[in-house]
Parts: sequence; structure tokens; C-alpha cells
Amino acid sequence: MPKNNNLKSILIIGSGPIVIGQACEFDYSGTQSLRSLREDGIETILINSNPATIMTDPSMADHVYLKPLTTKSIIEILEAHPNIDAVLPTMGGQTALNLCIEADDKGIWEDYNVKLIGVDIDAINITEDREQFKQLMGRIGIPVAPAKTVTSYLQGKEVAQEFGFPLVIRASFTLGGSGAGFVHKAEDFDEMLTRGLEASPIHEVLIDKALLGWKEYELELLRDKNDNVVIICTIENMDPMGIHTGDSITVAPAMTLSDSAFQRMRDLAIKMMRSIGDFAGGCNVQFAVSPDEKEEIYAIEINPRVSRSSALASKATGYPIAKVATKLALGYTLDELDNQITQSTSALFEPSLDYVIVKIPRWNFDKFEGSDRTLGLQMKAVGEVMGIGRSFQEALHKATQSLEIKRNGLGADGKGYTKYEEIIEKLTYASWDRVFVIYDAIQAGIPLSRIHDITKIDMWFLKQYEELYMLEKEISNYDINSLPKDLMLEAKQKGFADRQIAYMVKCLESEVYNKRSEQNINRVYKLVDTCAAEFKAETPYYYSTFEAEIETADGNKYTSNESVVTDRKKIVVLGSGPNRIGQGIEFDYSCVHGVLAASECGYETIMINCNPETVSTDFDVADKLYFEPVFWEHIYDIIRHEKPEGVIVQLGGQTALKLAEKLERYGIKIMGTSFEALDLAEDRGSFSTLLQNNDIPYPEFGTAENAEEALKLADQLDFPILVRPSYVLGGQGMKIVINKQELEETVVDLLRKIPNNKLLLDHYLDGAIEAEADAICDGEDVYIIGIMEHIEPCGIHSGDSNALLPPFTLGDLVLQQIKDHTRKIALALNTVGLINIQFAIKDDKVYIIEANPRASRTVPFIAKAYKEPYVNYATKVMLGDKKIKDFSFNPQLDGYAIKQPVFSFEKFHKVNKQLGPEMKSTGESILFIKDLKDDDFYNLYTRRKMYLSK
Repeated sequence: MPKNNNLKSILIIGSGPIVIGQACEFDYSGTQSLRSLREDGIETILINSNPATIMTDPSMADHVYLKPLTTKSIIEILEAHPNIDAVLPTMGGQTALNLCIEADDKGIWEDYNVKLIGVDIDAINITEDREQFKQLMGRIGIPVAPAKTVTSYLQGKEVAQEFGFPLVIRASFTLGGSGAGFVHKAEDFDEMLTRGLEASPIHEVLIDKALLGWKEYELELLRDKNDNVVIICTIENMDPMGIHTGDSITVAPAMTLSDSAFQRMRDLAIKMMRSIGDFAGGCNVQFAVSPDEKEEIYAIEINPRVSRSSALASKATGYPIAKVATKLALGYTLDELDNQITQSTSALFEPSLDYVIVKIPRWNFDKFEGSDRTLGLQMKAVGEVMGIGRSFQEALHKATQSLEIKRNGLGADGKGYTKYEEIIEKLTYASWDRVFVIYDAIQAGIPLSRIHDITKIDMWFLKQYEELYMLEKEISNYDINSLPKDLMLEAKQKGFADRQIAYMVKCLESEVYNKRSEQNINRVYKLVDTCAAEFKAETPYYYSTFEAEIETADGNKYTSNESVVTDRKKIVVLGSGPNRIGQGIEFDYSCVHGVLAASECGYETIMINCNPETVSTDFDVADKLYFEPVFWEHIYDIIRHEKPEGVIVQLGGQTALKLAEKLERYGIKIMGTSFEALDLAEDRGSFSTLLQNNDIPYPEFGTAENAEEALKLADQLDFPILVRPSYVLGGQGMKIVINKQELEETVVDLLRKIPNNKLLLDHYLDGAIEAEADAICDGEDVYIIGIMEHIEPCGIHSGDSNALLPPFTLGDLVLQQIKDHTRKIALALNTVGLINIQFAIKDDKVYIIEANPRASRTVPFIAKAYKEPYVNYATKVMLGDKKIKDFSFNPQLDGYAIKQPVFSFEKFHKVNKQLGPEMKSTGESILFIKDLKDDDFYNLYTRRKMYLSK
């Protein structure tokens, strides 16, 4: 039975700005969904207020509305498009579902004769309302933890008395576990209950008996209108119940579940999905399993939408869940759709994996001073990474190498904890670095039984860790010359990096690389093919591993490599790794556009990235995707295998930029701006000298490499002083200090966190206006794509500032200085591609704060505001395919666009919320206004005075 032909025009609701609990996984699913609808010739109308995403690119939908996610905006869109037949709200996370319910309550869908597809309102209400969900589970005979819903403080006290502690409090209709938490003792109950009632939009909480120490699993399901159901992926949380799934280390396929329990869980999941409403689409179900031989299964929750886990499951299996869910919402059935990977079998199949994936969340606690770093029911991670390997150990190592927290993997880098008390405390109160602490505990001689008692992590995982440590111990008995080939191969198969092996045998990383090359221990690449090679896969989506050589009867030795190198000209684009504060989805936007532009120039495009949430790691964006850590060893091996013309580092934020020096040293061509120029801009001292030589004003400055030098400088510079480290992103470690004691403390602290760094100290221009410009330069001409003026004064990080495009108070004299300085700097740095420059304006004089010759956080915002594909143009310039004069620029903006930062402070109680030079916002939205009389602008502008009164 084919699709519903009455659906010709569909409204998709996006997820809005990125916050903790709802990140770029919805940009990925929304983008896939839009592309899926277009394949069927359906007109697509999108509402989403996030300018940083690919989803809101004009090429993605027929009509893109960058408007606030409110029912007022929905009505405006429905008025403008009376032909909209249906709304698909399941691609925009909790935000979209909540807006959909609100519009339904107000009768908006009925008024405009718009159908709901992909889910029904009853399903949303049943799954979101904890009490309704519990009653439904009772009716269909599925066990849940003992729980009661309360809507008042008094009811809550009564339930606590009945159940006893520990308890779990969960707020209804919230995202990322907002308002949820454990209560271990009576004295904490009042505060947690009040917080939960306040967090819930309907002031309702569920209080349930805590299933502490139980194992947690998630299943991703799809159902069509004929009631065919497939289970795409089973994900096991390495962490037991009690840690939010978004903060958990997760593994697919499930590792420690018996087959009989798995079959029961499948049956329960299918029964649950069939019971929550009559709809076709995707669904995520979570279960708790008792950690004993009974393996009792309790249902925790069901989400009738694509989720954070479905993005992970899509990347883990290669099965495009959002794309297929969209087709099912249109009325297709699973047996009618093609399997996207084999392109020869149908979508009515369940993927089987011949590899293991491990997801590790990425946190940013350093941005939230005073925050509680222990993990619990409320999500705190800002991003995540995924590692793919032939074994759990290899995948775990690759995931830890992807985190970009200056670790080389588990152990073998001298950075672990060694104090018994510290290790025990970190295990007792689940900490963000527990993935490493487990290894430290084994290294410190703490028995596995004790680690299991404290953490409740299944013994199977702990034994895997122990094996890794035993191997490290064995290898440490050798030096590089005596290390046997079989041990080297085993270490590589278990994911140890060359750097770690070098640490074990006390030599250089390059010596390990050379030794294993001699021994013919080289990476091979395998396809992610969803069918465990039972059918031929057509999709160029790879991960690396190591294999023992196979010897044929005639004595030939070989390893099997599934990545076939073509003779086309190739370009590698380095991705931006895990999302974090200061480096978010806007860099993924740039990477995707870079890939598409390189493809238009006739290159075969190769993407390297390890972030499962993003569009850049979708299997059909680049010609080839290597799902690998953006970590030197992995990148170098891919480059040696593929032999590209060059590598683009400008688009992947600081992650890609940090690898520029190594690429240069190994003679690999960097496309666009050279390493010397990138380095010059990053090195605070050298850059200021360049400004001096070009007669460009900058705040008085000096550089220091220790506290003594800094204190001497302070006598010349005059307080307040801004202290900035080199080679960082998102203002990491920046501070304004007002006396010598503060200066000394800051410098000592910074150099402890970032050793051997060159610090820049400059006189802070108090009360100055801040502005920034983005430009494209081809080495001869400079085109300024946009100048933005910040509402907040200089000293608040640009990522945390509200900013207007174009400027609103700067006169012609100031604007001319900005334009002149931008051109001069771009040319002096020999920029080829993008550059972002930040300015401070005081008494009509424009000073330079810093320049970054790369894609910036603001490029996607300017591209959306002016409706111009600037990253596409800049990439063609980097590749030498075009010059500035080849483009006909035609920016269109009626009035002003405001970039508004969004914060996730509600996840961190008691945290210092004051803004300063270190970035704290997790995302942004765009707001268009006709003129400066607009109320929204007026409200923002009056806040400026709050900062200026210091």
C-alpha cells in the first residue's frame, strides 16, 4: 500500500537553540527528514529559530522560517501557507512535541485543517504524563517501578512516607531530565520536590522507588501503518540506573543481556509501542533489568519520536531511522522501502552488527564554576563521541581518544589518579571522568569485586578493563626493539594508541609507528554495513581496525581492506569532533558546506569525524565517511591510505586547527590559509607584533610565560588586565583581573591547566563597544560578509553576547576603520578562505582584540541573515577554484538580525551565572526585527547598562 497521496505540503517543527538535553541530534534527524520528504516531491515548510544548523539552510526546505517556536509563529505560517496538509513534530525533540501539544490545545491544527503525522496527541500525552503511562503499563501487564504522581507538596510528603528512601523525583513534560533527581535522605526531600514541581510545566512530578544498581537498556523501534515493527538497535548503558542516559557510557549491541531476557525485552517493547496510539513512525523505549539471574524487566519510559539515542543508533547501524520514520509517517510500509545500505533488500529488516560501538558523553564543567560535577538523573553533557571497533575494548579506546580532553586513551599516559581515597570517592559519586577512573582503580590494585560493589557496573565490563591493564603491564616489560609482533598487534587490536605504547616502552610515538609499519601491522578499513556482510553493502561509511595477516596456500600474506581507493582527485575535510561550549554545531554546518562545495569543484570528498549527533557524519553527505577520532594517528593513516590533494582545516573549529602543525610537519598540504598564518594568528605575541608593523591599534599588551613575568608586565599595563592563553576556543581560561593578587592566582592556575602556554596580557578597555567582522580573502581581494555589533560591552565573550547585524550605533568613521583593519589583517596574514576579527571601540577608535583565520561561530548566522552561501564561496576560494571577483554577492536583509545566546544554567544549581570573557552559552537563536523601535531589541539594549555600571 503506497504513501498517502493527499499529503502534498508538510510543516516540520525544529528543535530550536541547542541546550543541554537537546543538541544537534535533532538537526541531524530534521535534515534527514526534510531530504526524505523532498524525494517524494512534497513541499516542505520548516520552522526553527536556530541559525547555526544545516537544517535551517535555505537549500534544505522549500520555505524556511527562522522564527521563535511559539503558537503565534505557527499561526503566521499557516496563514501564509493555507495549502499545508500535515505537521510532522517528531523530528524536533521535546520542544517540537510540546509546541505541537500547545497548538492542539488551542485548536490551531483543527482551525487550519492540518493533520498530525508520525505520532498522535494521545501517544504524546500518555508517554509524557507519568501517571497515564503507569496506568497504561498496568493495563497491558508490563511491570514498572512502584511510583505515584503528585501535584502538591503535601501529596509528595505522604508518598515519601509510604515508599521510604532512596526515591527518584521526575518532573512531567521536561527535557534532559530537568527537575529530576535522587533523594537519599529525608532532609533533601523538600528542596528536590519543590524543584521538580517548579520544573514541570504542569507542576506535576512522579515519585518512584529508586532502582539503584539495576542495568539500563534502550531499544530503537520503527512501526508502519500495517503494524510491522522492527527493532533497529539495542543499546546497553555501561552505567547502571541512576545516571541519565545522555550522561551514560553506552554500548551497542547489548553485551551482558542473556538471549532469553533480550527476547522478553523485545516483546515488551513491541507491545508498548503498539499500545500507545495508532501511528506510524519511530519510538525509543527504556528498560531497567535486575542485576541477578532472574533478570526482571521494568519499563522506564517510551518516547514516540526520534531521540538522542536514535541518532546514535542510526550511526551505529547505518540504518537511517529519521529518513525511514518520515517515509512511514507518509503512509509507506517497511517492506516497500529500500534498505539504504545494501540498496537491494527492503527496510523491513533488523540490522545485525559485526562490530561494537561505544558512546561517551562530553562535558564542560570547567565553564560552570561551582557546579556539582557528580552525575545523576539530570543530564549535564554538552555533546558526545562514538567509537567503532571490532571489540568493546577497541571501541572504548577509540571513543576515549575522540573526547579531546588531552588523554590518549585509557591509562598509559601518566595522567591517571593514584591516590586510593580520591579514586574511591570518584567511583562512589559518579564523576564525568569515571571511564578513566575505573582503569586507575584497577591499576591501583583495587579488586574488581570492590569496584563492582561501588559502581554496580557489570562485571563483564570491568573484566574487559582488567584485560587492558594486564596487557599494558606485560608490554611495559619490553623496550621498542624487543617488543614482540604478537603483543604489538594485540595492543593495536585492543585500541591502544601509538602514543600509549610509546609511553609503555619509553620511546617516541614515531618509533612505535615505524616499528609496527616494519612489522606490517597496519590499519585496515571496514564498511559499516548493517547486515554483518550477509548482503553486499554499497555505502562508503568506514571504521578502522587491525587484523592478523591471512596466509594463502601459495604463501601470500594479506589483510582485508574494504576501503577501495579511487584515482579521482580527493579532498579531506576534518570535522570538529564532539560538541562543546565554544565549538558547537555551527562548525558542523561549515564542514558540510565545505564537503558539498569541494564536490561541486569535482573532488572526491572525504569526511573524518567522530560525532554521532551531526549531519557531517550522515552516510551520504561526503563521498566517503571515516567515522574515526579526529586524533593524529587515525588521520595520518587515512591520509596515507587515500593520498588526497590536501586537507581542509579551516572549517572544523579548534579541533581541526590544532592538527595543522602536524600536517605541515609531515608535508601534507593544507588547503587555503597556510599553517604559518594560522599559527601567527593563534600566537598572541606574534600577532600583536604584526598589528604593530601594520600600524593597527590594539590594547597595550605583553606576553608572559610565568607569574613573575606577568607581575612585571602589570606595572606597565595598568589594571584592569585581560589574561588570555594561546590556542584555545570559546574564551577558555580568559579572565579580567583588577589587582596583582588576582593576576598571580589566575596565571598560576592557567599554567597548571595548560602547561607551557604563552599568555597574553592586555589592558582591558573598560566600557568599550565590541564588534566583529567575518570576511573571505583570496590572498588579493577581501570581501567582508558581515559586521556585527554586540549589545553587551567588551569583556563579555562574543559567543555570550547578543549581536546585531548590521551594526546599529557605529558611525561611518568607525565602520570605515573596521573595514580597513579587516582588509589589512586578512592580507597581512595571507588568508585564503575565511577570517573572523574582533574589535573594541572606544572614543571612536577601533582596537583589535583578536583574529581567527578560520570559520567562526557567526558565519552560519550571517549566511542565514543575508541568504548567501558564504561557506560554499570560501571553500571554492580555499581550493583555488575561484577568486572573490568570480562571485556576484547580493546580501538581502530588511531591517536587522539579532543573534541571541541561549544558556543551560538550569542544569547547574548554585553555579556562577555571571557572564565574562569565558563563553558559557550552549546555543543561539536568530531574531529578525524591522527597526530599533522593536520591543525585543529595547529589552535587550537596556540590559547593557547592567554591565556598564561596574
